[in-house]
Amino acid sequence: MQKQRQLDQFDHAILSALSREGRLSITELANRVGLSKTPCQARLKRLLEQGFIQGFRAVLDPVKLDRQHVAFTEVKLSETTEKALTAFNQAVIKVPEIESCHMIAGAFDYLLKVRTRDVNDYRRVLGEVISALPNVASTSTHVSMQSVKDSVL
Repeated sequence: MQKQRQLDQFDHAILSALSREGRLSITELANRVGLSKTPCQARLKRLLEQGFIQGFRAVLDPVKLDRQHVAFTEVKLSETTEKALTAFNQAVIKVPEIESCHMIAGAFDYLLKVRTRDVNDYRRVLGEVISALPNVASTSTHVSMQSVKDSVL
């Protein structure tokens, strides 16, 4: 196993550039971070191997895909045993409308980011899918009016 070292300014610059534009060529990436191609390539390889970069993906346009409605759903479970949490987690993974799911320490158990076509579609997903997930006792919805910032980091 390769020993991880601390990230320096070039590593941070590489990560920053790729988080905004994952399809940069190695030549363009090297130019942007102030390195020549070979050292930049070596750093990129190390960042990938050490798991700082977990992969590359396309950022899709939700409006063009007719999934512009965003709601955040608080979920309280009827029980929070390990078995109940596992059942809920496994079921959530299978729901395409749930864009993200976070276990929360606080007044409720999970916070879901749900993306649908419109409020009517959300209402259907809430009633037929989310409320029927294992151990769901109650939900509360917050509708997003505008996304000001939505990024991974």
